Amino acid sequence: MNRERYKRLYSFASSLLVVAIQTAGFAYVWYNYYNQRNVIGSPFWRRGNWVMIMLYALIIFLFSKLFSAFKVGYMRLLDVVISQILSVLFTNFIAYLQLLLVGHWKFMKHSLPMIGLTLVNLAVVIAWTFIARKLYIALYPPKNTILIYDTHDPDRFLHELASRKDKYVVGDVISLAEGLDAIEEKIVQFESVLIGDMPSHERNQLLKFCFDKDIRCYCSPKISDIMIMSAERMHFFDTPLLLFRNRGLTVEQQAMKRVMDIVLSLVFIVLFSPILLIIAFLVKVYDRGPVFYRQKRLTKDGKVFDILKFRSMSVNSEKAGARLAAKNDNRVTPVGRVIRQIHFDELPQFFNILKGDMSLVGPRPERPEIAAEYEKIIPEFHMRLKVKAGLTGYAQVYGKYNTTPYDKLKLDLTYIEKYSLLMDVQLIATTIKILFQKENTEGVEQWQMTAADRDDRIPEGPASGDGGSETSLGGERNE
Repeated sequence: MNRERYKRLYSFASSLLVVAIQTAGFAYVWYNYYNQRNVIGSPFWRRGNWVMIMLYALIIFLFSKLFSAFKVGYMRLLDVVISQILSVLFTNFIAYLQLLLVGHWKFMKHSLPMIGLTLVNLAVVIAWTFIARKLYIALYPPKNTILIYDTHDPDRFLHELASRKDKYVVGDVISLAEGLDAIEEKIVQFESVLIGDMPSHERNQLLKFCFDKDIRCYCSPKISDIMIMSAERMHFFDTPLLLFRNRGLTVEQQAMKRVMDIVLSLVFIVLFSPILLIIAFLVKVYDRGPVFYRQKRLTKDGKVFDILKFRSMSVNSEKAGARLAAKNDNRVTPVGRVIRQIHFDELPQFFNILKGDMSLVGPRPERPEIAAEYEKIIPEFHMRLKVKAGLTGYAQVYGKYNTTPYDKLKLDLTYIEKYSLLMDVQLIATTIKILFQKENTEGVEQWQMTAADRDDRIPEGPASGDGGSETSLGGERNE
């Protein structure tokens, strides 16, 4: 318990250390290579040098925060390693552009020091990640945890917890049917409690008990809980009130989001235009079929639009009906297999974004027929349509390929209720990171027709609608 009080201090100190080491490396390169009369012409002096070094430290910090590279005790080891690597690459790229501007492009012939610094920093951050994580686990070992569940089978949740043995050791599992008294007697024997989906009354009783006993508690939120997160506190009189505006994004947020969509989609279209032409040529040459695939999708307020992407499956790939793309699906063409692996089949959706049908960030664009099936079991499923569908999004980033529709709904609502422009930027940055993580995008098993087949809230059965392929970046493929 005493060590728990210093957990944030440890995270801060370890983060400060890795930033300081990288900044010291840049300072060495700056003083010994770039800030020389024969290179820059007129060397900087004192404060000029300090500004350059502090700017580098600031850039490191911002990119590390953007990619969540400091969360060594929160994320998986591979997640932190990838985040740190991306932070180094982006930081040194920006720093080199800065050097080119400062030196009036004289540093074009002197790129080797920055390349060397990048390699050294990569080694430093990888070593730091392993050491900092090992020390963190030694100081803060996984907590002995009890899982409380109601009617839903806890096996899937237990399977997910088993993948994070660095955070949780489930010592016992108990059903709500055993009664609150019996559960409370068990709870006090554990360091933390995981409360699954259950009626609000019983859940609130358990939350109050844990609060009273100073026991760490994790709780699966309900849809109403997510709405409460964004409520505005009001104090008109001596009784606190929570204000729920229930209007989605404000006019100002929509305007800023649209500007970002237009600017970034134009930038990406221009940057990727050679690749777009090459892929279109390869798709056409392989089987003479259509280059693009179009399918009806839902966006803000239930509006239907035609989503656009490169065709990655053979023509008439769904004669037997629509279904999710499975692992090693034989319907995928050789060209399609490559572009799906690197997600370049999604590039045409930048035209959907430019047109205004989609946003860069938002809920996954669902097929009308499948959304209708989901709403039969989850009446709130349409609430995710308070904003435009997105190429990537909160559910695509923090969920997996086959995350259940109910969990995706909660993730989408979290995005809507806690929206900010900074969140959009962070989600775009995180999307870049998860493209390197296969587990987030791999196909479902051969027996599954949709991701809903693994959720007891949704009946099993074939997906309705046309065939075809679609994926949100970092998220689910529906083909």
